[in-house]
Amino acid sequence: QVQLVESGGGLVQDGGSLRLSCAASGFTFDYYNIAWFRQAPGKEREGVSCITSNYGSTNYADSVEGRFTISRDNAKNTAYLQMNSLRPADTAVYYCATGPGSRRRCDLRARMYDYWGQGTQVTVSS
Repeated sequence: QVQLVESGGGLVQDGGSLRLSCAASGFTFDYYNIAWFRQAPGKEREGVSCITSNYGSTNYADSVEGRFTISRDNAKNTAYLQMNSLRPADTAVYYCATGPGSRRRCDLRARMYDYWGQGTQVTVSS
């Protein structure tokens, strides 16, 4: 069974950093694109960043460009989201997701992804 398990969330001060991890199992990790999404209470789910399976091409939401970095370690079946200069507006549940997608360009639309983790809470205090 495909499983994605997020970890690394928590409470951090304004301006701080967190590194989220997404541990994958049950599928051939390196064949699939990986994305991070987030959802705050009362708001729609937002695509944060994604990375392709082959070349590691990335895409970022404007709201996190220059502050967040997505990466993957295929040997460990794990994807990461390094989050720097965190702001209260970044407070949300963060989800990782996977889908076949394009090997050349990844997509931040939620419907492009087949499997989702349960999420990890990130809270940035002001």
